[in-house]
Amino acid sequence: MGRSRRTIPEELLLLALDPTTGTTAQPQSLDLGLAGAQLVELALAGRIAPDGDRIAVVAPRPTGDPTLDCALELLRRRGAPVRAVNWIGGPRLGLRQTYLSHLERCGMVHAVAGQMCGVLPTTRYQATDNEISREIKARLDSAIRTGVPPDPRTAALAALAHAVGLGKHLYPGNEGRSSRSRLRDLIRHDPMGGLVAHAVMDVQNGVAAQPRRSPAPPVGRQAAPGARPAPEPARGVPMQPRRGPMARAVAH
Repeated sequence: MGRSRRTIPEELLLLALDPTTGTTAQPQSLDLGLAGAQLVELALAGRIAPDGDRIAVVAPRPTGDPTLDCALELLRRRGAPVRAVNWIGGPRLGLRQTYLSHLERCGMVHAVAGQMCGVLPTTRYQATDNEISREIKARLDSAIRTGVPPDPRTAALAALAHAVGLGKHLYPGNEGRSSRSRLRDLIRHDPMGGLVAHAVMDVQNGVAAQPRRSPAPPVGRQAAPGARPAPEPARGVPMQPRRGPMARAVAH
C-alpha cells in the first residue's frame, strides 16, 4: 500500500482534532472508531472481507503500513472469522497515541507539551496544516449537501464519524442538526463501513457479544401475563461516555 493516500484511521483522527485546544473530540469512542477504521482500510486493500457479521482474512500479505499489518496479523492468528463487535470491543491500548505519533512523524501534526494545574504533564497536538482537515471535511460536506452517493472511502469515514459521535463536533448547534442527520444516513452507502460503524455503536451501547436471551423468571415466580421485555439500547445512537474534568483537561 502506497503512502500517497491518507488512511481512514488517519483521516478520522484528523477530523477529531480540535484546532483550538489541540485535544481530540470523543476520545473514548474514538479509540473504538480507530479500530473499526483499520478494518475498513484493510477491506479496501483487499486483505479482509465481511462474512455476515464477522470479518474474514482473505489475503494475509502485508500492506506496507506497520499499524495496519499488526492488526492484519492479529486477525490472521485468530484462525477463523471474528465478529466485528468482538474485535472492536477488544483491548486497544495506545492505538490513538500510535496514530498521533504517526501523524507527527509524517509532519501532519506537531506535539505541544504543557502542564495541568502546573503539575501534571500533558501533550496536545496541533495540525501543521489545517487545510488537510478542511479538505477531509469538505468531502463529507459535499456528500451531505448534494445527496450524491459518495465513494466507499468517504462513505466509510462518514459512518465512523457518526458512530463515534463526531457529528456534534463537525456540525454543532441547532443549525447543524440536519447535517448530522444526513451524516448518519451516509452509513448505507458502504456495506463494510456500515457493518463496522454499527459494531462501534453496539460496543458503546453495551450490546452483548452473543445474541441476547430473555432471562428466565426466578423459581416459583412466573412472568406476569402480557409483561413487556426490558427495552434494549437503541441501535444507531451512540451513548456518550461521561467525561470528568480530568478527561477534558488531558489531551488525547
